[in-house]
Amino acid sequence: MSNEESHPNHPSVDQSDRIVPRNLRQTGDPNIEMLVSTRVRKSPFFHKSFNENGAWRCTVYNRIYHPRGLVEPEDGGAMAEYEALTNSVTLWDVAVERQIRVKGPDAEALTNYVVTRDITGMDAMDGKYVILCNEDGGVLNDPVLLRPDEDEFWFSISDSTLMQWLQGVNVDNDFDVEIDEIDVAPMQIQGPLSEDVMIDVVGDEVSDIPYYGLMEAEIDGVDVLISQTGFSGEKGFEIYVKDASKYAERVWDPVHDSVVEHGGMQIAPGHHRRIAAGIMSWGQDLDHETSPFQVNLGYHVPDDKDADYIGKEVLEEQKEQIENGDYPFTHKLIGLKMAGEPIRDYAPDFWLISDPETGEECGYLTSPWWNPDLETNIGMGFVPAEKIQEVTDTPLNDDIYDEELDLEFQVHLPDEYSEEPGEPTFATAAKVPFKESVNPSAREQAKLNARKEAEQND
Repeated sequence: MSNEESHPNHPSVDQSDRIVPRNLRQTGDPNIEMLVSTRVRKSPFFHKSFNENGAWRCTVYNRIYHPRGLVEPEDGGAMAEYEALTNSVTLWDVAVERQIRVKGPDAEALTNYVVTRDITGMDAMDGKYVILCNEDGGVLNDPVLLRPDEDEFWFSISDSTLMQWLQGVNVDNDFDVEIDEIDVAPMQIQGPLSEDVMIDVVGDEVSDIPYYGLMEAEIDGVDVLISQTGFSGEKGFEIYVKDASKYAERVWDPVHDSVVEHGGMQIAPGHHRRIAAGIMSWGQDLDHETSPFQVNLGYHVPDDKDADYIGKEVLEEQKEQIENGDYPFTHKLIGLKMAGEPIRDYAPDFWLISDPETGEECGYLTSPWWNPDLETNIGMGFVPAEKIQEVTDTPLNDDIYDEELDLEFQVHLPDEYSEEPGEPTFATAAKVPFKESVNPSAREQAKLNARKEAEQND
């Protein structure tokens, strides 16, 4: 092996289909301090999250400080937050979901051009989970798309810049729209008692909002938009505070008070629960060099969208290749169940996966965590497509996530989690989602509907 091949940033995992490989060096957590400065934005909820509710750590998401720990480790840490999320109700500061508005006579036409799914059937006051791809089919962003009016769409974005992309797309296309970020900050209310909280703050009519539906309301005299959406897999809602720079705290206080009265608290976004639900995090599980067909998002490439959209030609070609049994990528994301000590916090590295037969490093974990309901470590990770093809005759499309794949791997966990320090830990392929969501995704709902129809026809 040459010096270049053995460089610790580039283990023997094949990343030949990426221009910028993932940094797979196992550096761990160096216990550094986050610098707070004016170069990164403080959200309108910053004071509430950090100064009043005591968030003790943060990350930067969409160039905004984002709280990622409310319960101190000595008091249970992230797993105490998981208990609150799954048993009562929680409040999340998600102002980092910047709202990019496309407004004007051609708003629908531009939006339909940049997202893969057909959105022309969306009514005003509807929402939808969408992806935007580049001309090579890489996923640029996977936002929740809101349509508060016929001529207006909001992209509630994940962690990648989108406003400049939309503005750039329109430079040569000249759609009659305005594209900009707006002064709207969302918060999420997630958990089994989330509807009770929402009834407290806006009234019984909130119970009539369908999944991904929208509702206009007022909280303490402030105009808000409410959706039944969330990043948890639990029942939940999002409150989009308008003129947030002025009114965010005025809305936060009564919502927070109700959450506490129902036995809940503010927590960090529930990555432990979203992993169990198979919900992906942009930048972690996918990015602009990832095709939707690698990460359980193939259903976002429709067969029946006649209109052109960015990436359409490449994505349709990839789809045809996969259906013909010719998978065009080196790796595919799958679910894994892992032995070892409970992983109770964020992984600071993409932990390596190896082939137990050869010992060769062949993939990496993107999102691992302990799940107390399943009583095992779970995670999503990229493994060689050829390893999957060895154990199934099924094309490597979204249906593969419903299979019980006879696949074993070894995961190189840090010593604190490994069964035996310095030795890899046993892992097996698992179905995704690991745990059903209260509100299944469009793909999962279609699968459930097909299952019901089959049962009725038996």
